[in-house]
Amino acid sequence: MVVCLLGLLILVGTWGCRSGAGPAAHAVCVAGSTSVQPFAEKLAEIFMHQHPEIRVDVQGGGSSAGIQAATQGAANLGASSRELIGPEKKLIEIPISYDGIAVIVHPSNPLSDLSVEQLRQIFTGNLTNWRDLGLPPREIDVINREEGSGTREAFEHLVMSKAEVSPAAMVQDSNGAVREIVAGDPNSIGYISAGLVDNRVKAVTIEGVRPTAENIKNHSYKLRRRFLLVSREAPGDSCKHFVDFVLSPQGQQILEKEGLVGIK
Repeated sequence: MVVCLLGLLILVGTWGCRSGAGPAAHAVCVAGSTSVQPFAEKLAEIFMHQHPEIRVDVQGGGSSAGIQAATQGAANLGASSRELIGPEKKLIEIPISYDGIAVIVHPSNPLSDLSVEQLRQIFTGNLTNWRDLGLPPREIDVINREEGSGTREAFEHLVMSKAEVSPAAMVQDSNGAVREIVAGDPNSIGYISAGLVDNRVKAVTIEGVRPTAENIKNHSYKLRRRFLLVSREAPGDSCKHFVDFVLSPQGQQILEKEGLVGIK
């Protein structure tokens, strides 16, 4: 069984899809963004049903870790929920979908809308109590993502500008972890991929616009980003078959059904 070993705290030299070697000939290793991960897993499941001779292993670790794994050849494809920067731009990038970053609160929270400026003030720590927004007085529990997270980097670019997130914010290492914390804490606020919002949390509107697929597609929702697969070289053989599937009408329909916006 092919195993894709990846983690931000593991040396690049230990990453790979099988012990002691790079990706196997009939296996595809996809590693990186935890935002992309559940969607890649769904695509892989359907692809492998149609192509049982090819195994696709999907692992998280964060966008930066996935980009580094692709750069080093430890993974066939890195998954990123942020844009490539600096030397990373030498990689081949394959846009697969658009996504929104949803700002989430507990369903019991009466908050319905925030401006980008209010959101920035909350995450810098300048607004620390819900009464500052006209709500019942409670301390705001801010949930942030870890360093290296593509979702965090996109959020900082789209919302924070050059302001720093408060060091008092609780840090979580995945979209799922942020969602679980917010789902269990009526005083909390966090952000996750819009495609991962479910009935355990409530997505607030940003300046009156909901993070729906339609609003992401027509650019009216401001917190919008691309999902990418990246590779050190042009995908070939099994990897190309998988990439072609992701970009095919069927693959794009799967992504849209799961809550993303197709790239085409």
